[in-house]
Amino acid sequence: MPRRAAAQVRSLEPDPLHRSRLVQQVINKVMLEGKKSSAEQIVYDALAILGERTGTEPVEALEASIKTLTPTLEVRSRRVGGATYQVPVEVPPRRARTLAVRWLVEFARQRREKTMAQRLANELLDAQSQQGGAYKRKDDIYRMAQANKAFAHYRW
Repeated sequence: MPRRAAAQVRSLEPDPLHRSRLVQQVINKVMLEGKKSSAEQIVYDALAILGERTGTEPVEALEASIKTLTPTLEVRSRRVGGATYQVPVEVPPRRARTLAVRWLVEFARQRREKTMAQRLANELLDAQSQQGGAYKRKDDIYRMAQANKAFAHYRW
């Protein structure tokens, strides 16, 4: 049993430009060394590129990309006797969205485009067309959960 209470979930303030909590979450994930203004500039530039290329509202395009990257199942390790099983479990909505944003930024950083805004925009576009590193990560995790479906009765 934990000795302390569970950490309080703090609500996220919407970003100043688009009034979107999702945009603010992406900004916070892009931010390095506390430089929020730089992160805001990167994300807003990426959204501008995304809106230009898709011809839709940038925040709607971002939400569509994040929805594509959001996992439904993941595997958790569970010890039974001497064996450790990878047990498939459903991902809670808050964790699913957090994972999607984390993967998006992680794989955008690994891309080879010149600026971070271009990398982020291209990763978002790839996600919409079900390509890219972040989508591949989601797909791999889903496949692993499907492969371990036999251990689903070990859920707790």
